[in-house]
Amino acid sequence: MATLQLPPGLEYNGQLVETSNGGVSDWVAYKKVKLYTNAFVILNDAKVLLGYKKRGFGTGLWNGFGGKVDPGETPLQAAVRELEEEAGIEAPLEHCGVLFFVVDGADAAFHIDIFRADEYTGTVSETDEMRPEWFSVQKELLPLTNPQTTADHDHDHAANPQATEEEGPEPETEGLPLPDIPLKQMWADDEFWMPLMFSRRFFVGRADFDADDKMLKWWFAAAPASLS
Repeated sequence: MATLQLPPGLEYNGQLVETSNGGVSDWVAYKKVKLYTNAFVILNDAKVLLGYKKRGFGTGLWNGFGGKVDPGETPLQAAVRELEEEAGIEAPLEHCGVLFFVVDGADAAFHIDIFRADEYTGTVSETDEMRPEWFSVQKELLPLTNPQTTADHDHDHAANPQATEEEGPEPETEGLPLPDIPLKQMWADDEFWMPLMFSRRFFVGRADFDADDKMLKWWFAAAPASLS
C-alpha cells in the first residue's frame, strides 16, 4: 500500500487509506501549534455522550469533552481531567485519532488527540462550560459509509432540551428514543471523522476554517483495519 502524502501538521507512520478530501487548493499557514484533547463516551456502539458548549471557543456547538493539555500533562491525562471537569465522570479512555485544526487568523493551530471509551463511572452532570446529553448513533454513521463532501453547515444556535443527569454505566432513557447526533450544530468536519471513530478505525485528519467557521479545506484518512 502506497504511503499517503499527509497535510502539513500531521504525522503518522502506519498505513492509511484516504477517506475524504476537498475544498480550496492551499492549506492555511500557521506559526505555532497548541495541544488539545477531545473525548467521547460511546455505549454499545449505539449512543454517544456529547456536550453543548456554553462558553468559550465553539460556544453554541455540540462536541466531545476536552481542552488544552497543561504543562507536565500527557494528552491522556489531560483528556481524563477534562472529561471529569466538564461532564463529572471518569472513563478508561483510549487514543483513537488525531485532528489538526486551523482557523484563518488564529494565533495558533490546534493539534487535537481524540479519545474514546466504551464505559464510564460516575454521574453525568452539567457544568459551567458544558451541558451533556446522550445521542443515538445513526445507522449511516456505523459502520462507515462514504461521507458526502459537503462543507457548509448551518450552525443553528437554537435552544436545546436540557440534559438529564445519568447514572453510569448505562444512561436511563425511560424507554424514549434518543435524538440523532446534531451534525448541523457541530463543527463541519465532524461528519468526516466521526464515522471512523464509531467504526473503531484509527484516523488522522486536517480541517481548515475561515474566521466565520466555514470549512475551507479538509483531508482525512484511516487505518485500513478495525481497532477491535
